[in-house]
Amino acid sequence: MAVSALLVLADGSVFKGTAIGATGSSVGEVVFNTSMTGYQEILTDPSYAEQIITLTYPHIGNTGINSEDVESDQVWAKGLVIRDLPLVASNFRSQRSLSDYLLANNVIGIADIDTRRLTRILRDKGAQNGCILSLENLSDIDSVIEKALAQAKGFAGLKGMDLAKVASCEKHYEFTHGIWHLESGYDTQITNLPYHVVAYDFGAKRNILRMLVDRGCRLTVVPAQTSAKDVLALKPDGIFLSNGPGDPQPCDYAISAIKTFIDEQIPMFGICLGHQLLALAAGASTQKMKFGHHGANHPVKDLATNRVMITSQNHGFAVDENSLPSTIKITHVSLFDHSLQGIALTNAPAIGFQGHPEASPGPVDAAALFDHFIDLIKQVKQ
Repeated sequence: MAVSALLVLADGSVFKGTAIGATGSSVGEVVFNTSMTGYQEILTDPSYAEQIITLTYPHIGNTGINSEDVESDQVWAKGLVIRDLPLVASNFRSQRSLSDYLLANNVIGIADIDTRRLTRILRDKGAQNGCILSLENLSDIDSVIEKALAQAKGFAGLKGMDLAKVASCEKHYEFTHGIWHLESGYDTQITNLPYHVVAYDFGAKRNILRMLVDRGCRLTVVPAQTSAKDVLALKPDGIFLSNGPGDPQPCDYAISAIKTFIDEQIPMFGICLGHQLLALAAGASTQKMKFGHHGANHPVKDLATNRVMITSQNHGFAVDENSLPSTIKITHVSLFDHSLQGIALTNAPAIGFQGHPEASPGPVDAAALFDHFIDLIKQVKQ
């Protein structure tokens, strides 16, 4: 194998591989994702802002890239790390190769490295800052490694970083598109939407919005820093708090608005970052996880029914169970590490879920949470 790219972690670990995608260098927090499919949705998930993604499944890229399987308007990941890039991509929806897609979006990738070794390092030591770069001068690898190590160590990390306002939309817009269908794709716009829901965009995935529309929600999507006053002026039946990247604690603008919505008794549903912000507004605290949850195969237990759901996950922060006030009830827990996965407020019609129930990519086991949100809206409207 001709070495044409390097991945250097802040702990000094070095991985030599083959460059795929764009040239240059990129720095971010290196995390691992255990999904077997859905690499296109993963790359375009805004929750991966400032992160370099390692996919543990060995063969990535064999179904190519299409124009529909995106969760936002751009690739948010800072880099991609894989074991093997197949020579041939084959799928009836494929339009281009993964490598060409990375190049077109100026994303640096590296292939042909031992992703098992890398995953063990991240699992044992925790998520690491890292630098991924393509090599121009193969005779000067040692100095390049030294430079890359300095860049990795110089990355500030995600703790304390407010990325929700970075990943958010710039102005509010209406969203009325339903979920994907084989015959029509995403072209279907749904009419007769009885519930007006204001969706805070902290880095929202499109399929979350589609799942809400499919359940009768006419969505007004608003930027992350929209005030509670402006949202209340829209007269919403419910408020949705989206997923997003970064540390929830610096998002004081969102936390302040959510406190108002709790007082106003407006039905709310928070996913991922939105779930964490809801908990913070209700008086709990959050914490940085060792390596987070990233994948489409995470078991989560519903404490009300004792049923286990297989869920999609993507987060590096979590609500601290030990900090919960009496007004927060735990509804779901992870069966991987028993971390808190779901909450319900006892003093307001509001729920939160840490995983990604929209299943893009991932299983649909947790989709019923959207129905629960609609039930809360119906109860208040009665």
